[in-house]
Amino acid sequence: MKKEEKAVIIDSLCEQIKAKPHMYVTDITGMNAAATSNLRRACFKNGVKLIMVKNTLLEKALEKTGVDYSELMPTLKGTTAIMLSEVNKTPATVIKEFRKRSEMPKLKGAYVEESFYLGDESLDTLVQIKSKSELIGEIVTLLQSPLQNVLGALESAPNTVAGLVKTLSERPEQA
Repeated sequence: MKKEEKAVIIDSLCEQIKAKPHMYVTDITGMNAAATSNLRRACFKNGVKLIMVKNTLLEKALEKTGVDYSELMPTLKGTTAIMLSEVNKTPATVIKEFRKRSEMPKLKGAYVEESFYLGDESLDTLVQIKSKSELIGEIVTLLQSPLQNVLGALESAPNTVAGLVKTLSERPEQA
């Protein structure tokens, strides 16, 4: 491959990495063409971009992004594919689901929510991270709960007062 071709690939990788805030570095050693194709389909279906890449080109692209990816550099050995996503835990979920049928891919490392996760043992932690929309949903639910209680009390108040007046009016008068 000529130097100009490599520069184009590095620039393209750099732009794709900058476009997505979350990146997973995976090991796909030993996956045959059919398994790789199935993984690509699963990624596409979930909005994850899967890119097979040479480690040296990825390293140069990461250096060019302006973000310090030095913690991920030692993971760039062997066969590498990167998974890029808008949602923080989607690639981890795809890997976890895919590994129910296969041992691969293995997680080498990830850059998620401006933090680094190294090694395959981090996969369970990454699956449990809440996405932005999940966090917003939880906050809205928490904020609605006290409001629901107040509205319920206000709606039942007229009935309670009317019942109290009726009970008092039906009572025999005491002398």
